[in-house]
Order: sequence, then structure tokens, then C-alpha cells
Amino acid sequence: MKFRTIEWKNNKVVMLDQRLLPGEEIYQTYSTYQEVAEAIKTMVIRGAPAIGIAGAMGLALGALSIKDDKKKSFLSKLEKIAGEINSTRPTAVNLSWGLKRMMALAQNHPSENVETIKEILTQEAVKIAVEDGKINQVMGNHGAALIINGDHVLTHCNAGALATAGFGTALGVLYAAWAKGVRFDVYADETRPFLQGARLTAWELSKNDIPVTVITDNMAGWLMKKGLITKVIVGADRIAANGDVANKIGTYSVALLAKHHGIPFYVVAPLSTIDLLTLTGDEIPIEERPQREVTHVGQTQLTPEAVKICNPAFDVTPNELVAAIITEKGIAKAPYPTTLKAFYNQS
Repeated sequence: MKFRTIEWKNNKVVMLDQRLLPGEEIYQTYSTYQEVAEAIKTMVIRGAPAIGIAGAMGLALGALSIKDDKKKSFLSKLEKIAGEINSTRPTAVNLSWGLKRMMALAQNHPSENVETIKEILTQEAVKIAVEDGKINQVMGNHGAALIINGDHVLTHCNAGALATAGFGTALGVLYAAWAKGVRFDVYADETRPFLQGARLTAWELSKNDIPVTVITDNMAGWLMKKGLITKVIVGADRIAANGDVANKIGTYSVALLAKHHGIPFYVVAPLSTIDLLTLTGDEIPIEERPQREVTHVGQTQLTPEAVKICNPAFDVTPNELVAAIITEKGIAKAPYPTTLKAFYNQS
């Protein structure tokens, strides 16, 4: 990749500010967990795997900030910081997954002093980022087998290097296929209201020399009818035990269109996005985002002052619309309650 999404440098967290893309490629540096939490909330960084990494790094910063050498009170303060970070974005399970992993590590070193635990947490946050990159490469190689020469692939939102430690989930499949010599083109729908497709997916695909065409969200059905889309591939923010998929708002509509036109709809996500404790998509909390994301693009107001605004950030696609879920353990197909659990049992 020709950019980095998130890094740990000199006990600070450096993030590519995705709010400014594609116009500016600006990196922000954060030295406190509060700043990292705000960056997650305001979508400086977004994408389920990426915010899982950001949460872990934010907790490591929080640990470094605690001036208390008594282990019990240190862990109590650390737990509070984890709760603050976790509250920033409720739908993507990777955030809570990363924080739980960090807290479990802190609590599982009874013989170590606080300073040692701080160092262990710092190393673990970096390790989570490194692991994410490797996992994405493996998923990409699994999914690349599904992409053939001449495909026209539709994506929704951004599930690329910008949404991860640096390779991508759904776009990682496309990068892996391209590296193997498969040639195809991509349609990136704009993904209102935050325009992750138009701003981010198009930016990173073009930066990596993969042909991409941006379409508005309401064009997908017509292009499918005309035979101009042959596959759909998306990421996920949480996958329930039954295979229901929470992803960026509009994903459900795309999946319904794909089903109607006989086009395979693929989801790519690591095991950390699969939540076996959430039995169905009906139990997944859906984040409501600020109204301004709908009413404005930048400083330009689009809607009348007095109208009401509805802005759920995610929707849930039922498992029967999903042709396959690609993970680092392989490609899962229905019945998802069985296949997804089997992948977890392998880990």
C-alpha cells in the first residue's frame, strides 16, 4: 500500500485523517486516549478492523497515562478508560473485541508490576495491528479465487486498506486477485451520506492502479439489469452467529438487488468481526450518526432547515442474501450457524 492507516510511533498514535480524503492526505498524531476516542467517534479513522486497532492503541495510551503503581486501582482505572473508548461506536464489534483482548491481557499478569503491564499492553496493541495485516492477506488469497477475468465488481462503502491496518477485507480480495494477474474493473457506489465509496474506495483503488468507476447509490439496480455488474463484495462491522451481516447503511438494498438479479453477494471479514454471542441481526445495535452528515456535504447545506433527519449508520443484511462469508479460516457458506462456529473452533 502507498499509505498507512494507523501506526504506533514514539508512544503516540498516528492516523491518516480520512475525513479530508481525497483532497488532502494528512496524518494526525494523538498522545492521549481521549484524543483517540474522539478520532474514532468523529471518523478520522473508520472501518471495523481499523477502529479495533485504534481502540487497542487508545487503551495503551490510557494505560501509560495512569499515575498509579497499585495494580488493583490501576486495573480499575484502565477498565473505565476501556468503557469510554468502547462507547464511541456501538455497532462494530471489533472495537469491543480489541478492548476486551487488551483488558484480559492486563488482568492475566498477576505477578507483574504496573510498569511492566503498561509495556505489555503497548506491545499488544502493535501486535494487533500486525496481525490484522497478515489476516487480511490470508482472507484476500482465499477470496481471490472467486474473482475471474472480466468481472465487474460492485463495492459498497470502504472495506479496503483504509478500513484496516493496511490491506483490506473486501478490497483485499480484489488486491490479491489483481496481484495474481486477474483483470477486472470495479464500480464503487458513493455510499451516502459520508461518501466512503466516492471519497475513499475510489481514492485507494485509483492509487493502486485498479480501474474504478464511481456511481451514485441509486444506480446499482439499473447496472445489474444491464449486465454491467457480475459480483458484489462488501465488508462487515458485525456478523451475528446466524450469518446476518451489519454493514454500512445501504448494504441491505444492494444485497436485495443482487439476489433479484442472480448476482453473488460476498462478505469479507475476519473472525474478530463475527459475534457468536449475538444470535441474529435483530440483536445488533445500530448507531445513529449526527444529522449534519445528511444535511451538509462539507460546508454546503443540502436540506431545508426545518426538516427531520434520520441517519442510521448501518443496516443488517439477512443471511439468506449472502452467497459466502470469506474469513482468514476460509470461505463459509450456509448453514452459517454451523460453518461460522466451526471456523471459530479452529482458531
